[in-house]
Amino acid sequence: MDNRPTTTAANNGMALDPVEQTPPVSLWQRLLSKQAFWVTIAVFLIPLVMTLIEPTFAAVFWKEGNIFNVTRNFAFIAIIALGQVAVMITGGIDLSVGSVLAVSGIVLGLVMSADYSFWIAALAAIMSGVACGAFNGYLISYLRLSPFVVTLGMLSIGRSLALAISNNKFFYQFGHDQKLLIELGGGETFGIANPVIFLVVLALFMAFVFRFTKWGRHLYAIGGNEQAARLTGVPVDRLKFEVYVLSGLMTAISAILSVGWLGSVTNGIGLGYELRVIASTVIGGANLMGGEGGAYAAFVGAALIEVIRNSLLLAGVDPYWQGTFVGLFIILAVLLERLRGRRVN
Repeated sequence: MDNRPTTTAANNGMALDPVEQTPPVSLWQRLLSKQAFWVTIAVFLIPLVMTLIEPTFAAVFWKEGNIFNVTRNFAFIAIIALGQVAVMITGGIDLSVGSVLAVSGIVLGLVMSADYSFWIAALAAIMSGVACGAFNGYLISYLRLSPFVVTLGMLSIGRSLALAISNNKFFYQFGHDQKLLIELGGGETFGIANPVIFLVVLALFMAFVFRFTKWGRHLYAIGGNEQAARLTGVPVDRLKFEVYVLSGLMTAISAILSVGWLGSVTNGIGLGYELRVIASTVIGGANLMGGEGGAYAAFVGAALIEVIRNSLLLAGVDPYWQGTFVGLFIILAVLLERLRGRRVN
């Protein structure tokens, strides 16, 4: 005779696994929980609001030439932000991107002005950006120095290097490949600015890397809990080194395109870019504490900042107020992230 008790969770009508009682989360609910989704809405909502305030605004904003300029202008920042977001996912920050852009741009100008080919100059510019990123990455990952302090130091070093190697000169003659450089940064393909094409290709590649590769998953693991990631065998030091190298690489690519668009380069190029890049990633949904963010976050965050800037200019708002509006959006983005975190908890 079986004397085992017959009163079980199943007999009482209770679920054996409480996880099974959790209702499935729909695609729409997941979208609503993403900050990047709301930022995307804001990108289109701001021009609509401005049109209601000033009816003639739409006729100017939606002109083909203006849209071309808006997309081209934010592409330079967004490309750098693709590297910055990888750094932020690990819980780091790179304050040196503006100065690294200056170093890479000056190196490009120096080599091309000596009548070397564009490809040699571009390789030199990229290696300069990668070297700056490697310097940051080594000190941060292997010597365990603070990312804020190291990259703040590189901000000063990079700007000083740009001054020193350029001898405070202005470069606008780029040798026999000047036309190629100008076309690459300032030209268009099928009506789309070339920097935007570079941005889209790089963003799609980084989105794939973040979502579908072991390298990308490890970055989120480091940002979520670095100590736990170490215990599970994740090569934390190497990956943290690599994200700063990636940041330097993306900055150098943006430098090449920026010089091509401007048609000249001075040691002041990229001044203040670090704040715009960090603002783009934070507004897009990257968490300064790590573990969150993605390629689309960098893309849409940069787009929103440029839409704000362009809308204010077209509306005749004093340019000095641009920083105020961008700063308010940064604070709002962090506030929304905090509120969303509390709701989840």
